[in-house]
Amino acid sequence: MTYSAFDHPYLSGLLGDEAVAAEFSTAADIHAMLSFEAALARAEAIHGVIPESAADRITEACRGFSPDVAALRRGMAVDGVVVPELVRQLRATVGGEAAAHVHFGATSQDVIDTSLMLRMKAVAELFATRLGDVVSVLEECDDQWGERTLMGRTRMQAAIPITVSDRLRTWIEPLLDHKDRLEAMERDLFAVQFGGAAGTLDKLQDKAEDVRATLAEELALADFPQWHSQRSEVADFANALSLVTGSLGKFGQDIALMAQQGDEIELAGGGGSSAMPHKQNPVAAEVLVALARFNATQLSGVHHALVHEQERSGAAWTLEWLIMPQMAGATAAALRLAAELAGNIRRLGSA
Repeated sequence: MTYSAFDHPYLSGLLGDEAVAAEFSTAADIHAMLSFEAALARAEAIHGVIPESAADRITEACRGFSPDVAALRRGMAVDGVVVPELVRQLRATVGGEAAAHVHFGATSQDVIDTSLMLRMKAVAELFATRLGDVVSVLEECDDQWGERTLMGRTRMQAAIPITVSDRLRTWIEPLLDHKDRLEAMERDLFAVQFGGAAGTLDKLQDKAEDVRATLAEELALADFPQWHSQRSEVADFANALSLVTGSLGKFGQDIALMAQQGDEIELAGGGGSSAMPHKQNPVAAEVLVALARFNATQLSGVHHALVHEQERSGAAWTLEWLIMPQMAGATAAALRLAAELAGNIRRLGSA
């Protein structure tokens, strides 16, 4: 049993997404944290902060390192973060004089936030691709039925005739905007986190900015000054996810209403009823509405997490851990269902 519908044994059949679930797996998080530690060692060696031989040893150890996850769990319960125990195990694996150079100048938040950025960047790339896929199917609908007539409706009442193309553009244009936004974020928003104990990188002295820039380059992330207590980038990404699911929710709501009218759309692949075998329920359309409302609700929590006291907040940070994976899961499900729903349209409008 699980607390989350996104990886529930059977609810995940509707709401799950294996590709995005993989980015939030234990293996993916550990791999990203180890990528940070190896890249940090290489960056510090390049700028003469630690010996090159130590960086080589740390990089080699990170490649083959498999931590004791049960010990990580116990450490998390005590420390509130996984990194102290992870670093302890990694230092034991590295061994010798090089062990003292593991994690040099960094803090737990550097590792955890950078891991999040690496995985969110991969998620953003996936979502941009999926948005393009949904748009392509809807453009095909426009090519096939765009000139047909629909009844335009304002405030749920019949207004004046419009074309199918008019309705389709209200679905397509926002998705194109969201795709552009996510692609820009891939370049400009996902940044390395590196500030050390209190954000000042005090142990690196005059080499701090150079090491951070090289670290960002090693990880293919943007180079921003530390943002331990400045969470606008996280909130920006959460907002982008809510915008995506909101637009897909509008698409789903319109489809459900058109199916209710009965003569404006023909759909394949509706869901069955245990009591009424004749029904084909617009399941995907309904779930798109639910996921839009879910992410809109979660977005408020991410905005609450903007309030980080002083140089670091355990409370606000933990709130992000609870919310961001759920929002990504909801967006993944919405994009998958929207593509299926668009592909199941067999007719739009009147000939």
